Amino acid sequence: MEKGTTLGAVIKNQREALGINQRDLAKDVGINNSTISRIENNASDIRLSTLMRIIQEGLGGHLKLSVDL
Repeated sequence: MEKGTTLGAVIKNQREALGINQRDLAKDVGINNSTISRIENNASDIRLSTLMRIIQEGLGGHLKLSVDL
């Protein structure tokens, strides 16, 4: 993820690259499509467990976290 890129934008870009609509992504991970919309528009906080399901189950990726202090 490039500096300044939001998590919501990353999710949306990958979802669109895979040709998945918000409704299908939401169904795949067991959440409402309005939740996907809010996440993609950075209008909602996201639980780590939800983020993991979106990345792994919905988008077929792997989540790596890094913290710099």
